[in-house]
Amino acid sequence: MNTLESISSKPILFCDYYKQWITIYKEGAIRPVTMSKYNMAYRWLVKLIPNLPLADLDRIAYQKLLNDYASEHERQTTMDFHHHLKCAILDAVDEGYISRDPTRKAVIKGKSPRTKKPKYLNQYELHKLLDDLRLTADISMDWLILLIAKTGMRFSEALALTPSDFNLSHQTLTVSKTWDYKGSGGFLPTKNKSSIRKIPLDWQTVIQFAELLRDIPEDKPIFVNDKIYNSTANDILARHCRNAEVPIISIHGLRHTHASLLLFAGVSIASVARRLGHSNITTTQKTYLHIIQELESKDIDIIMRSLSNLNS
Repeated sequence: MNTLESISSKPILFCDYYKQWITIYKEGAIRPVTMSKYNMAYRWLVKLIPNLPLADLDRIAYQKLLNDYASEHERQTTMDFHHHLKCAILDAVDEGYISRDPTRKAVIKGKSPRTKKPKYLNQYELHKLLDDLRLTADISMDWLILLIAKTGMRFSEALALTPSDFNLSHQTLTVSKTWDYKGSGGFLPTKNKSSIRKIPLDWQTVIQFAELLRDIPEDKPIFVNDKIYNSTANDILARHCRNAEVPIISIHGLRHTHASLLLFAGVSIASVARRLGHSNITTTQKTYLHIIQELESKDIDIIMRSLSNLNS
């Protein structure tokens, strides 16, 4: 049953409708990693409501679906699941398959969040971590860890780097693509247009990579020789964290560490957002709200001290 027309004599199942909807409207229009989330939502529909007719999807049936999903997931994950379904459901309402919007006033539940692992290191901890890296004459995961810590790049962006992306004379690194490490490999577009950027490099990193890149072809990914996994990089990083006796963070945590250190050093949110490739400053503000609030508290102390020194 590939089309709604072919099953018009029988009740249309919600899972079938949703599968067709994501195939028609999402496949090829969104990034593979996002498409995988829609496909995951479909697999949960098959698991939770395999035989529910689309026409029977009312508010009670939809709320029960969300509740069943929430029994195994945290609230934020349930919210994401709700958002992945809602657009398809609203289209079904517009097309007359459902009489009323069943997602209206939906209540999002979920399990209590797990204890969160540390997301970033402070400056002292980062120094200890970097001191434990084995930076040999050959490119390795340790060099990848160093570069992400110094640039704040995403893991997929760092994997896609080629020697041609390094402008050593101008001390810049161009981010213009990503590497499909979750799929079959190969270059992919960046997360968004804002992710295409030039990142200034410090002179020490320039000197180190000038030597490392000398014999690598200009268009060859410098960190990819075979299939590479995020889990492998995280395991290597975790080993260094344990050796350095600092909190264990993920590769993505190095990106958070980079941004956090810049903010604590007084770099503007706008500059941090550009360096990270965020689509807007709001994303940066939301991600690092706790740090911004801490900095604002320090600012208030400085303001109060300054005002108290003014003569009346």
